[in-house]
Amino acid sequence: MPRTRESAMSTETIVVLGAGAVGVCTAFQLARDGHAVTLIDRLEPGGGCSRGNAGLIQSASVVPVATPGTLAAVPRMLLDPDQPLFVRWRHLPTLAPYLLRFLLAARPAQVEASSRALATIVPHAYEAWRPVLAAAGAADLVRPAGELHVYETDAARRGADFAMATRRARGVEVRELTVAELAELEPALAPIFRHAVYLPAAHQTADPFVVVGAVAQAFAAAGGRILRAAATDLRFVEGRPTAVVTEAGDVPFDRLVIALGAHSKPWARRLGSPVPLDAERGYHLMLPEPGVSLNTAVVSGDFKFAMTRLAGGLRLAGTAELATVDAAPDERRARRLLPLARRLLPGLDGRGAVPWMGPRPSLPDSLPVISRSPHHPSVVFAFGHGHSGLSLAALTGAAVADLVAGRPPAHDLAPFDIRRFDRRLRAARPTASGSFAP
Repeated sequence: MPRTRESAMSTETIVVLGAGAVGVCTAFQLARDGHAVTLIDRLEPGGGCSRGNAGLIQSASVVPVATPGTLAAVPRMLLDPDQPLFVRWRHLPTLAPYLLRFLLAARPAQVEASSRALATIVPHAYEAWRPVLAAAGAADLVRPAGELHVYETDAARRGADFAMATRRARGVEVRELTVAELAELEPALAPIFRHAVYLPAAHQTADPFVVVGAVAQAFAAAGGRILRAAATDLRFVEGRPTAVVTEAGDVPFDRLVIALGAHSKPWARRLGSPVPLDAERGYHLMLPEPGVSLNTAVVSGDFKFAMTRLAGGLRLAGTAELATVDAAPDERRARRLLPLARRLLPGLDGRGAVPWMGPRPSLPDSLPVISRSPHHPSVVFAFGHGHSGLSLAALTGAAVADLVAGRPPAHDLAPFDIRRFDRRLRAARPTASGSFAP
């Protein structure tokens, strides 16, 4: 990952909108290239959705959310609020266009295409993070952990066949464990599981908020500016965006990066690129004194949630709902995780449990947008990472820095181009370098 002042084609004034993991990593790597970068968000760095994820840097997440079995699950998603993914009825009219695309994305051909695209970047997630962590002095905040998927029933394990087969097809290491091997790896788990699958390709952060904060500090030390202010609009001169309007005043730029996560949709539309982005609102329950410890990130295949060990305790994460980005949270969804976790971890102490909700930026095909704007050459989009925002933050930041500098990106960005959502522009496919073919 070349990150020296000499590697940048020219020094430019750049605004990065959004101080989540993706925005912070992008701003940091642009600053390392010698650009004058301002990072703008109304929240502190990592204070939004990045604060509450499971804290995993996953290199095995090559299975899109929409799969061939999705259609059969729709009635439960609409009727049962205890489902791992629930759709709020009152928001159904607003969500309908997204849901239609989500169902279309579950077609076998699209699932195959999405999985292949994810497999070109996700396995490199930790590799991209390593130099960023080293430069930020945060390498000790991440440890190898792996994901351990456990199943109480044969039916639950069969339900994971497609996902595990897809991972294997993409070259992900998938280890089936015996009951004895499971007990040795995670002795704290209840002896109730018939099956277990271990995915070694995952690293655990001590706390995602702390990691993002460390990178933000390194960004500031490299000369970057962090502006805590709400961005409200763009200024245009002769049809060209030239400044971000904030509550603290206008911030001019030569280049603009939109990395606002689930809040990116109106900004993309303002720049001529409507996207089917909606909020998959993820919940977690943080247990400060759990009384038990885990060696790995444990995923319940029966109840579809994860348990991860962080510096501040045990995090129960995974339940989600589809609703508008600004809808009030339903704390009950987070608290439902505690009895499920106690089933898996006897003796789990839930005292002092703290619920949390954050909106994941979800696109129907599970592919992020990492591309230049087709309408404004000075704008780069970097959003829509879904469950993989923390995982792909460093890789996305490197890709954006390459696009700005005119370097060929390390990975083919064609599958992640924003024009895939515009029928009028699909024919003009970008080249592997990310530039538009004539």
